[in-house]
Amino acid sequence: MILNDILGLALVYVYVAILLFIADKFQDLNVSRKFVHIMVGNILFILPVFKSWWVMTFLAAAPFIPLTFLISPYSPIKMEHKVSSYGHGLGLVYYSISWTLLALLFFDRPWIIGIGIAAMSYGDGLASLIGEKYGRRKYNVLGDVKSVEGSLAMFITLLITLPLILLYYVQPIEWPIIFAIAATATMIEGVTPKGLDNITACMGSVAVYLLI
Repeated sequence: MILNDILGLALVYVYVAILLFIADKFQDLNVSRKFVHIMVGNILFILPVFKSWWVMTFLAAAPFIPLTFLISPYSPIKMEHKVSSYGHGLGLVYYSISWTLLALLFFDRPWIIGIGIAAMSYGDGLASLIGEKYGRRKYNVLGDVKSVEGSLAMFITLLITLPLILLYYVQPIEWPIIFAIAATATMIEGVTPKGLDNITACMGSVAVYLLI
């Protein structure tokens, strides 16, 4: 482990701690949960600090799998936190699993990790938030009620954020690919139930990028 890795770890854990502290101040449980869900996506801008794949994977990402489980409603020691007491109880656990897999597989191509994180943080987070507040046109494919307004919000959000992520990582912006990723992630999120879209939309976005 080198100095950059230590700095990366410090940035990740301090940032998440700050988010949880702020989220605990919200009275609305849904706002608290979605605040963390969306804002934790900014971790993608910390990724270039890391120099060792195993540090990012096993010390920065993987520890959040048990940590998020311990604050979920399914925890055996009842450390439930506001951010996991509303909505799908294992949503943040799935989120952590996705980030860990991305770090393990694509450490040398962090923009791919960024694409996956964007889909499950900015895209999925805003889809849920906008859908619950403004969603009027509901649909239910596999057991979860979603809304056209929420899906549209996710699609537009990804059209905006994906080019910014590629610019940050000095990668070419190809609009047909961005459109395909945004459309695919939106459709996957729309049909995936029980918080599993934190895995399916994330991995689906990455798969589209790699295939195209």
